[in-house]
This record gives sequence, C-alpha cells and structure tokens, in this order.
Amino acid sequence: MIIIPAIDLRSKKVVRLTQGDFQREKQYSDNPVEVALSWQTQGAEYIHVVDLDGAFSGEPKNLDIVEAIVGAVRVPIQLGGGLRTKESVSQAISKGVSRVIIGTKACTDVAFMKTLIEEYGDKIVVSIDAAGKGVVAAGWAMEVPKTIMEVADDMQQIGVKTIIFTNVIGDGTLQGLDKKWVLDVLEAAGNANVIIAGGVSSLDDIRMLKSLNRPNLYGVITGKAIYEGTLDLADAIKLTGDM
Repeated sequence: MIIIPAIDLRSKKVVRLTQGDFQREKQYSDNPVEVALSWQTQGAEYIHVVDLDGAFSGEPKNLDIVEAIVGAVRVPIQLGGGLRTKESVSQAISKGVSRVIIGTKACTDVAFMKTLIEEYGDKIVVSIDAAGKGVVAAGWAMEVPKTIMEVADDMQQIGVKTIIFTNVIGDGTLQGLDKKWVLDVLEAAGNANVIIAGGVSSLDDIRMLKSLNRPNLYGVITGKAIYEGTLDLADAIKLTGDM
C-alpha cells in the first residue's frame, strides 16, 4: 500500500475543501509546484492532483499548473477534475500525466469509458465518490442513480484496473477512516486495485488499513491531514514500509 499526497487546485492555488463544499475552502499555498516538491522530498511515490475548477466547470482549467508540476518532480502524477471528453483526456496525457482520473463520465457513460480503456488501458483510473451507499458526481453536485456496487461492477466489466473510492461524508473532516465503509468498497471493487480517500486523520488510519491485509488495497490518498499536520507524510510512508 502506498501513501498518495493530494494537491487540490483552485484558481491556481493549493486548497482543501470540507465535504466537497466550495464555501468551506481553506487555502494552503499559492505555489503548487513547491508543494509537490515537498511531497516528493518526503518520499511520495505518487502525487494526486485534482483540478477543482475543472470538476466544477466540466473541463480542465489548470493544465498549465499540472504541466509545471510534472516538469518539476520525478514521481508520477495522477490527475482528476473535469476530464469528461476524449480530447481533455488526451490533452492531460500530453502534459505528462501518468494516470487520468475519470469520475462523472464513469458514472454516466459506460460506452465512453470502454473507448478510453481500449485506447489508454491502465492510464485510466476511475473515481467513485460515495455519499453513504449512493454515488455523487460533477463536483459532487449531482446524485447518480446507481449504487457504489453497480458503478464498480460496470467498470470491472470493461476492464478498469484501478478505482479510487472517496467517502464524501468524511472528506476534509479529519474524523478518521470508517473501517466498515473501507471493507465494503474493497469488496465492491472485486479484483480491481483500490485507492481509499476521505477522512484520513492520523497514523492510526494507516495502521488500520495495513491491518486489513487486503491484496487489492493499493493505496490511500491524504490531503487535509498532511496540510494541517495531524499526519506526517514521511512517517506514514515509513510506517507502510515497516509493517
């Protein structure tokens, strides 16, 4: 299991939202490249970047910043937010992004996702944003008429290899991971690799995930905890290596 630090971009700044609420935003830096270099220095193997402006508008808005991050660090970058057309996916990959994260279209257009998988394979990662057993999309503003299990099943059928599950209720709250929810989504994912997000608060969450000893638990994304200092990224990475 790897620890993946998050960089959420809004108006070219590094911010964090609470439960996806744009009215509950906190800015942490006006230099995203500097933040990415910091996470690399602390041992990050992958960096998770979200274009919040893109998620809200439906098309990428911060690709210049993403390209600058890719050019500055040695570790691979995965990017999500507003990637809802083949053109935008191609554009993101052309900027050097290693994986693109598709959320809204994964929930609403399986045929579109199938064409992406056929063309880009493992470069496509699916994001399922969960509110309870339900799913939300379009910057968490739209309720999807499918369950977590149904979306995950659809994605496995077309060959998606990696799924990010985000607990919207816990995201940005520092309340800690919900163990039962984690077990539920690991089960829903079948053989797909799983990245967990939403609610990480401390090393206890990392210990809990490791204790599950589940082969399809590939990683965990942490954002607010490392910005607020309740979780030290280097310590979390060391812990995964020691256990």
